[in-house]
Amino acid sequence: MIKIIRSDEHYHNEEYWLSTYWHFSFAHYQDPQKMNFGPLRVFNDDIVQPGTGFGFHPHRDMEIVTYVINGELEHKDNQGNQGVIHPGEIQRMTAGSGIMHSEYNHSTEKPLRLLQMWLFANRRGLDPSWEQRRFGKEERTNKLLPVIVPENAKDGQKLYIHQDATIYVSSLWPGTKIEHYLAKDRKAYVFVIEGSIKLNNSALETRDAAKVEDESRLIMEAEKPTELILLDLPEKYAISN
Repeated sequence: MIKIIRSDEHYHNEEYWLSTYWHFSFAHYQDPQKMNFGPLRVFNDDIVQPGTGFGFHPHRDMEIVTYVINGELEHKDNQGNQGVIHPGEIQRMTAGSGIMHSEYNHSTEKPLRLLQMWLFANRRGLDPSWEQRRFGKEERTNKLLPVIVPENAKDGQKLYIHQDATIYVSSLWPGTKIEHYLAKDRKAYVFVIEGSIKLNNSALETRDAAKVEDESRLIMEAEKPTELILLDLPEKYAISN
């Protein structure tokens, strides 16, 4: 089953410094039908104006993944970490027992667009940690590139999280077709960052998303230059102390 969520179905919050689309309940927006999808709790698509951002704020017991689409994101936290994330770079943060951080548009001239995803950690009280990595566009061209993998994958070329989830990114040329196979008891969340694809028999345009359940094979064919992200998620998950 593939359920399409059109771009105008995401909750849109507009402020002078931020234009954001929330795929799930977040902050003041609470919809009992949109609480999470498997361990995926938050999927936010943010455009942050120059020189503005999110001041220091706390998190805990979440795996937080940030993907910069355009612009530059400056990160600081109370663990002593600081860095600027550029387009194509991925940041992962284990909030664990508690972390404070800030996120700002590093540029004073250009807007910043980023995706931020929160997944429930599989254990409470983990040691907080943070890292980022660049993945070149050539690495994701016309294929699904895994950039986030579960901790037990032990793939030194990727970033890992404490959850049985894999996140892929892709940049497709028009007419290119790629496939992804879902194992038993797995589901997927697909989001078109920009462009247009056919997902099996469903058409998705820019900012459309799809919840995929009870499917074993996904075929994605680009109809124009397309950037997309795919999250391969467990149907069931547990959180231990």
